[in-house]
Amino acid sequence: MKIDGHTELIAHIGFPTHSFKSPLIYNPYFEKEGINALVVPMGCQAEHYPAFLKSVFHLTNVRGALITMPHKVTTVGLLDVVSPAVKVTGACNAVKRDPQGRLVGDMFDGVGFVRGLQRKGFELSGKRIMVVGAGGVGSAIAASLAAEKITGISLFDLNMAACDGLAQRIVNEYPHIQVNTGSNDPDGYDLVVNATPMGMNEGDPLPMDVSRIAPETFVGEVVMRNEMTAFLRAVQKRGCRIQVGSDMLFEQIPAYLEYFGFQTTTPEVLRSVALLG
Repeated sequence: MKIDGHTELIAHIGFPTHSFKSPLIYNPYFEKEGINALVVPMGCQAEHYPAFLKSVFHLTNVRGALITMPHKVTTVGLLDVVSPAVKVTGACNAVKRDPQGRLVGDMFDGVGFVRGLQRKGFELSGKRIMVVGAGGVGSAIAASLAAEKITGISLFDLNMAACDGLAQRIVNEYPHIQVNTGSNDPDGYDLVVNATPMGMNEGDPLPMDVSRIAPETFVGEVVMRNEMTAFLRAVQKRGCRIQVGSDMLFEQIPAYLEYFGFQTTTPEVLRSVALLG
């Protein structure tokens, strides 16, 4: 690939010590498809980040920015336009400049999860859903699920303030959805999501009582370090269909590509070229 001033850049901005894995997926894909673009890791200390983000968009060949922790929350206050997902999560992980020169932002962590469900044939419209974990990834998943015409969503987190805050933000954006909090009983739900690290390894406490999950319930996980967690193995024994955590990563990248105006692809293609090792 010839890299020059015409090469489109996507800045991947995180903390200086952050492990930047995205270039190991995007850049092999760009090279395979002959797309003159690069994802470039950029480490930035928190105190310099607001000025740095704005300076990135002075570049003539920047297409957008991927934002990682700890900057996702700070980013929201630096934007001119935000999506409903950003409003619900209170965080942003993708920024671009629109034709009017405004900085606009969206949140894609939950989009990858939803796309994975849809590619597996799970229809979300009219469904009742439970999400355990109201942190960053749980909030993002709840926001994306709420945008899919679900009937109701129940949220649970040991941090009740975080859980109640997320519930209120969902109600503000989607007043037609019934939102409940305070219970992690999975009985009666069409989809159950574990957005916590609980149940990662054998012997770990599980995030909910698996015996209360019906075999026809679809179950999703967010942990990426272990593809098949102890929690997923337990629900699989009950006959449940499942989604592993890594699906969320490879499903969200096509959404990012579309957002930044590049040609889209499939998770299968991305997995085939990724250099994650």
